[in-house]
Amino acid sequence: MHTRRLPQLDRDLSVLGFGGIVLTDRPQPECNDEVAKAIDAGFTYFDVAPQYGNAQQLMGPALEPYRDQVTLACKTLERTADGAARELDDSLKKLHTDHFDIYQLHSMTTPEDVDTVLGPGGALETFEKARDAGKVRLIGFSAHNEDAALRLIETGRFDTMLYPLNFTMFDAGVFGPRALPAAVEKGMAVFALKAMARGKLGPKQQRNAPKCWYHAETRPDIAGLLLRYTLGLPGVIAALPPGQPELFHIACSHADQATTPLTDAEVQTLRDAMKDEAPIFGTAAA
Repeated sequence: MHTRRLPQLDRDLSVLGFGGIVLTDRPQPECNDEVAKAIDAGFTYFDVAPQYGNAQQLMGPALEPYRDQVTLACKTLERTADGAARELDDSLKKLHTDHFDIYQLHSMTTPEDVDTVLGPGGALETFEKARDAGKVRLIGFSAHNEDAALRLIETGRFDTMLYPLNFTMFDAGVFGPRALPAAVEKGMAVFALKAMARGKLGPKQQRNAPKCWYHAETRPDIAGLLLRYTLGLPGVIAALPPGQPELFHIACSHADQATTPLTDAEVQTLRDAMKDEAPIFGTAAA
């Protein structure tokens, strides 16, 4: 597994992350085995959230033997200080740990989200107190709206950004090209979501992967190109593959080539493969 430096923690991180949703609703022994295999494969970046069903309860015991070897990230959808404090303590208990290396505001989307977390009694108050108390090392956010992301970046109060960055959106310039360089300029660590997303589901399209709400890429060769594209974007440290176990395993099969730059011909292959896809965020260019 290739690694990249996470300067905020002065450590190297695997360029592919293990998303906790991979474990959701699976038997505990199976989860223990999945995590052990990931550790053996070189995964050192693990991410989970309360919204991923019972993933926290399953990841806790599975990851506990390796906790000091990994960077563990968690999130909260709570926007107030009191709500975030309750959820932080609950997540720490379920994950069998006394601290998170990265704790993130989850899915920041609306202006109201930003106003609340930054305002008096907002969740950021809890995050900063938790950092002072040693419960949290780095403070971050994930966002599904570029304007919300830019407002949070501008504050200078965040260490990391977890953000949808994929070929269909970025190549068309509709989502990501503003937030990514802004975060890098602020010295933030950037982690990518949705690298293996093809596009938005149409009104009559069914999910092709139960744990993915978008049209996911299932062709191994194209999936590998998509991962390499996202990991080639300037400033991206690591990418979290989809939570569908089969797709996660496809991503793992490309780990050795994940940081190899795409050739012009490979970029054209992606353009041909994605020409009929609508970006999951942003609006396709006319």
